[in-house]
Amino acid sequence: MIAIVDYGAGNVASVRKAIAHLGAEARLTADPRELAQATMLVFPGQGQFGQAMARLRERGLESVLRAHVASGRPFVGICLSLQLLFDASDEAPGVPGLGLLPGHVRRFAERGPDGGRVTIPQIGWNQLELQRHGTPLDAMGEAAHVYFVHSYHVVPDDPSVITATAVHGERFVASVQRDNLLAVQFHPEKSGAAGLQLWSALLGTRWWERPC
Repeated sequence: MIAIVDYGAGNVASVRKAIAHLGAEARLTADPRELAQATMLVFPGQGQFGQAMARLRERGLESVLRAHVASGRPFVGICLSLQLLFDASDEAPGVPGLGLLPGHVRRFAERGPDGGRVTIPQIGWNQLELQRHGTPLDAMGEAAHVYFVHSYHVVPDDPSVITATAVHGERFVASVQRDNLLAVQFHPEKSGAAGLQLWSALLGTRWWERPC
């Protein structure tokens, strides 16, 4: 069973629709028992770091997410949920994240390296640059354009987890993978053909069993 984590984060309908378009079924649930039985967890996210962590804790979902990742079963995070995997965020000082990946979440700088003003949040299409091959992102091609909506970006302590970057004033991390845990800052469910190619690879291959 593919389970979509329901913690009031929004944007779940388009995720579910993208999965259904490829002939798979996903159950939207906040029930810790159902989530614990899932063969794959999809962890979407929109909103604010501190509020999202509060909802996860209120619903008793922190331990469920950690146990799923520890079990080796595939785990896919989207947008804010990528950020929640890390230790902490500038968006909510003092609020610990899930700590599944070491690192911090930073706000985009208001000016780029050339001194030009940077639009915050980044809303719209941007081009990926793959940093590693042998991951599901290969299905999108070398320089896919995907859809972003965010003001913050992750800064992993371990650069080896980075699988793709993009540039918005500064170069930032667009996706990460460590073994069975894969998360992206962009919205594959809103990224047209490239996004569907990624979903197809996530659902149709055993990517989590490859050394990564």
